[in-house]
Amino acid sequence: MRKDVAKKCHIIGMLRAQKRAHVSFHTPGHKRAGADITELSYSDNLSAPRGVIARAQEDIAQILGANKSFILTDGSTAGVLAMLYTAKSVGAKRIALSPASHKSAFNGCKLLGLTPVLLSQRFAGNISLPPTVQELEGIAFDAFLLTSPTYYGDIASYASLRAYCEAHGALFLVDGAHGGHLHNQKNIYAGTYADLWVDGVHKSLPALTQGAVVSARTETLAEKLAQAVDIFRTTSPSYPIMASVEYAVKYPRNERLERAVSAFKNATPCAYGNADYTKLCLCLPHANAVAKALEKRGIFAEFCDGDSLCFYLSPATRMRDFYRLIKALKKVNGLQVATENAIRFVPAPPISQGETKYVPLEESVNC
Repeated sequence: MRKDVAKKCHIIGMLRAQKRAHVSFHTPGHKRAGADITELSYSDNLSAPRGVIARAQEDIAQILGANKSFILTDGSTAGVLAMLYTAKSVGAKRIALSPASHKSAFNGCKLLGLTPVLLSQRFAGNISLPPTVQELEGIAFDAFLLTSPTYYGDIASYASLRAYCEAHGALFLVDGAHGGHLHNQKNIYAGTYADLWVDGVHKSLPALTQGAVVSARTETLAEKLAQAVDIFRTTSPSYPIMASVEYAVKYPRNERLERAVSAFKNATPCAYGNADYTKLCLCLPHANAVAKALEKRGIFAEFCDGDSLCFYLSPATRMRDFYRLIKALKKVNGLQVATENAIRFVPAPPISQGETKYVPLEESVNC
């Protein structure tokens, strides 16, 4: 943990200040293991914050450009559910969304009695792309739930989508579960454009698993969102997760790593050309075999879909680990390295725009 960042964190400061031993007759049942405590006289309460948690959330909202932000210890799923509940509470009934949306979006619509309106899906090869205004045209909807960035690091055209929603009187919601690190790049950050948005902080920032934030643009929506998170958020939140969320949001941008990844992508023909530096996706003819070979060397990717091998980075990724990945790829896939800033893969077939074709399941072999 970086000391300079930790000093700015209210929840970490509270936990460190209470190191004195005490006899626990409160939950959790392990009877106090470090920072894993419950709501005590000094620790504030996420459900009704007035102390360190309130100050942490105020800082987070200021950093993210929100009217109000709410820490989540239940992952982005709780944030998506809370956004949909908020949308319904202000009159939304029909939710436009991509077929590639997270399952929490569909579960939320089912749970809340909202009608999901599926948009057509664009692909680049086998990679699903985020919707554009074109997919929204001619569709009747009250709120649009966008997933951006995607699992492959594609970022939607927020400005045009925002303008379209405004022109049609619809709420603009963004599931930014994979974009929590982008708040330092406001032109490609969901919070710059959305009415409600989720940052899955643990996915791309140094936070514990399940750490997330959901935010609202206006005071009216913030009041409704506060009611929503109170419904979907656990009443026993993890203090270590809360502390890690504040720490992660305050973690600085790693521009050196961004430049290195950008140079790598530009010099690598089989690197997928996305806008998110934390999603390093390589289109390889034997992706599964490369993934297994890397695992034997102690390097684990986020996922492999058979055609693409995707590595997830974060501002906390160490440069030596990034270069270790490059060297390992050289050994298992013929990567040729001239210098650290001029990296080249053996060329792979380029990704081309694919065509979506719907057929009966029994006719889908070899499609």
